Amino acid sequence: MNLDNSGELKRRLGFGVNLNSDEDRARLAEVINAKLWFRGQPIVGEESEFELLKTSKHLLANLQEKNRLLADYHCPADARIQAFLDRYLARSDCDIPRVPTNALQLEHHGLARTLSLPPDKDSYTSEYLDSYRIEQGVLHNPRSDRRTTKGVFHIVEGGLAIPHDKKEVSKAVFASLLGQALCPPKSIMEIPFTSSQEERARLFVSLLLRPEVMPSVDGVCEERSLETRFFAPGSLVANLDFVESIFGNAGDPYLTENDAALDPAHWTGHTGCVVLAPHLVSIGKKDLGL
Repeated sequence: MNLDNSGELKRRLGFGVNLNSDEDRARLAEVINAKLWFRGQPIVGEESEFELLKTSKHLLANLQEKNRLLADYHCPADARIQAFLDRYLARSDCDIPRVPTNALQLEHHGLARTLSLPPDKDSYTSEYLDSYRIEQGVLHNPRSDRRTTKGVFHIVEGGLAIPHDKKEVSKAVFASLLGQALCPPKSIMEIPFTSSQEERARLFVSLLLRPEVMPSVDGVCEERSLETRFFAPGSLVANLDFVESIFGNAGDPYLTENDAALDPAHWTGHTGCVVLAPHLVSIGKKDLGL
């Protein structure tokens, strides 16, 4: 497929902005500030500098109140993930982790990339990666790039047979690992976009993907996709920029139109969940019950 001439491919991948354009970056910055404001998080700059905040403050205040009232509400995809956790861990003697409900949703292409760097600088450095603004876009360099899962890939008991080179863990250990993953230290929750100022936003960021796994065949079948939810501490938003650049962005998971279960003809029935948690390497085995 010719990537340069395929408008349909660009539409499906969510390419609606020029991320190297100062005008588009400024527009995305306004959207991000609005999203941070109604979550009660620090914004970049002064409110008076942004037309969207000035003209829509009453609407954002309304969203802020609804966000507070729906603090425990899961979008359909997250509700499926949480229902699985509740069933799977129901008989285990452990606390069942809860999928985050106040994550910053990255509902269209470009938000993750804009969030990955402060607007007044061309670089951002954290404990786990370095990001640089370059002529072609943004370059993200992780501190470590492990190419194998041998010896570190843990699989929970109670499912299919586990390969001999993987490590089997109990459901209680899985619950403990997931619980720790969803409670990262404050230092890695920092949103790079706000890193140049004293008051910084600290949130989870999340992304909905619908990668196609079965292409359409004329007269035989329609295309089908699975759904995957990504959750990352704020400082690792660059990872979500990377995956959406490959698999596209499936939009706002809270909108009915993006609920895979309401379109079973084009959904495989599979829901995945990825939680980025590099801080787990600092947790002792005994603390997890290993």
